[in-house]
Amino acid sequence: MDHRPLLALVLGVTTLSAAAQQRYLEEVFTNSEITITSGISYGVNIDFLPPSNVQDPGAPAEIVQLQTLVSMQQPIPPEFFDPNDGSTVVKVKDLQMDVYQPDQGVDSESARPVVLYLHTGNALPPPTNGSPTGLRTDSCAVEICKQMARRGYVAISMDYRLGWNPLAATEEERRGQLLNAIYRAIHDVRQCVRNLKADAAGVNTWAVDPNKIIVLGEGTGGYIALANATLDDPAELFIEKFRPDPFDPTTSYVDTTLVGNLAGFNGQLTLYRPNGFDYETQFCVNLGGALADTSWVAPGDVPMVAFHTVFDPFAPFTEGIVIVPTTGGPVVPVQGSNLFEQLINTYGNNDAFATLPDGDPYTDAARALYGQTIDGVTISPSPEGLFPFIRPRWPSPAMDEASPWQWWDPNSPLAQVEIMPGVTTNDASLASNPDMSPTKGRTYIDTIMGYMNPRIVCALNLGPCSLVSIDESDPIAQGVSVYPTPATDRVTIGSEQATIRMYTLYDVNGRQVDAANVEARQFDLDRNGLGNGTYFIQLQFDQGAVTRKLVFN
Repeated sequence: MDHRPLLALVLGVTTLSAAAQQRYLEEVFTNSEITITSGISYGVNIDFLPPSNVQDPGAPAEIVQLQTLVSMQQPIPPEFFDPNDGSTVVKVKDLQMDVYQPDQGVDSESARPVVLYLHTGNALPPPTNGSPTGLRTDSCAVEICKQMARRGYVAISMDYRLGWNPLAATEEERRGQLLNAIYRAIHDVRQCVRNLKADAAGVNTWAVDPNKIIVLGEGTGGYIALANATLDDPAELFIEKFRPDPFDPTTSYVDTTLVGNLAGFNGQLTLYRPNGFDYETQFCVNLGGALADTSWVAPGDVPMVAFHTVFDPFAPFTEGIVIVPTTGGPVVPVQGSNLFEQLINTYGNNDAFATLPDGDPYTDAARALYGQTIDGVTISPSPEGLFPFIRPRWPSPAMDEASPWQWWDPNSPLAQVEIMPGVTTNDASLASNPDMSPTKGRTYIDTIMGYMNPRIVCALNLGPCSLVSIDESDPIAQGVSVYPTPATDRVTIGSEQATIRMYTLYDVNGRQVDAANVEARQFDLDRNGLGNGTYFIQLQFDQGAVTRKLVFN
C-alpha cells in the first residue's frame, strides 16, 4: 500500500484534469521511472578519521607529496586511500555521492533543479557516533531522495568528511575540533557544487540546472547546510565563540592557513583546487540542527525552510548549547530554527513564499502554532518557513525527540553494536525516538514534502507559486460550515454551494489521522477516539480544496 497521505493522491487527480500534475509539487514519476546511480566520486581530500594522522612526524612530507601530485594533476597512489596500508600515515578519502533522478529516457526536461542531501551523524561514522545512522544510505536519506526524484528533481545524497573527538577533556577542545569538522564538511559541499556546475557546463551528465540548487541537511547535516548558506565572510570565523581566547580577536579555532579559505582552497591540509565555477546555491532546508550564529545571517541570503522538534534535546529549538548525543556533553552555543527563521523573515529573505495563502493542511498546521507557548517554549510570532513539530514528552528514561523522521533496521549489524555493556546503538537511539518505525518516519517525511516543496517552487520559480486550494473569497469556500467547534463527540460539516467529494483530517503536525469519501453536501465527523486538540480538515470539491480548523475537547 502506498504510505503517502491520501491528500497527495487526491491533488494529483484533481489537478490532472485541469493542467496535468504539477511537477516538483507532486510525484509525476513512479519508482520504475527513476534511476539510482551509486558511488560517483566528486572529490578527494585529506581524511581526518583514524588511521589518518596529520599530527604524525612523518605527515608533513606526505602532505607536501599529496599537494604536489594534485597541483601537477597526477594520480594519488593507492596506498594513500587504503586505511590498512601502513606505508603512509596520512590518508585521503574518495568522497562519493548517490544520484537519484527521473530516468532521462522518460523525462524530457534537460535542466532540472538539484537537491543535495546531507546526512546526520554527529560528524562521526556509525557506530562510533553511538547510532546506527550517519551514512548517505540512511533510510531517511534514501526515502527523501526517492520522493524528490519522483517529483522531478535530481536528488543527490553525498558523503562529507568526518572526524573529531567528542571525548576530548575540555569543552574548548571539543568545540575547536567540532567546528573544524563542520568547516571541512562545508568545503566538501562546495566542492560537490562546483563539480556539478562544471559537469553541467559540459556533458551535463545529470541534466541539471546549475542555478537551482537546494541544500537539505538533517541533524549534523542541518548545521552544515545552514553554515553553507550563511558563511560568506572570513571575519565570521572570528566571532567570540570561535576564538580560543575570547579576548583575542585575531585567532580562531578555524585556522584557514591550515584548512583552507571559505572555498576550501589554499590550506596546507586541503587538496581542493579551483575549477572555474562557484559554489553558490539557491535554497536551504534543515531538519533539526542549528545555526552557528545569527550574526552570519544577512539580507539577501538564500530562502530557508526549517523543520524542528520544539523540545529537541540536542540542537536547541530557540537558543542554547549543542549537546552531543554520543556523550551528552556540551560543545558550542548556537541558535535554533525558532530564532533564526524569525530573523530571516525580518530581513525579507523568505518573501518569495511568505504570502502563500492559508488553506493547505501543512501551512495551516505550522501557522496555527506561531506565537503559541507549549510547555514553556514560545514559538516565534511570524517565522514563515518554520514547521515546528510537537512530539510527546516521553517519561524517563526516554528523552524528548529530535528526529521523528528517522528510522533504521534494529536488527542490522550497525544497530547491534554495543557502545557500553548491554547497550546497543539501537537502544541508545531509541531513547530519543521510542516509537521509531518506517511508517512513522515516512509520515513525517510526507509532511516535510507537503510543506517544503511549494516553498521551493515559489523561491526558484519552478511553477505557479500557489497551493491547490479554493480562494477564501470564492462562494464555495464561504459556504462551508463546521459546527460545533470545540466539539465533544461529533462535528457536522456542510457546504451550501457544491458537493464534498471527500475529506482528509490532519493533526497539528500535519499528519493524516483520517480520510474518507463523502459525495454529499453535508456529513457528520465522529471523533472515533481522537485526542483533545486542534485538527485541520481538508474538504475536496471538483473545483479544488478548502481547509477548516476544528477542535475536540
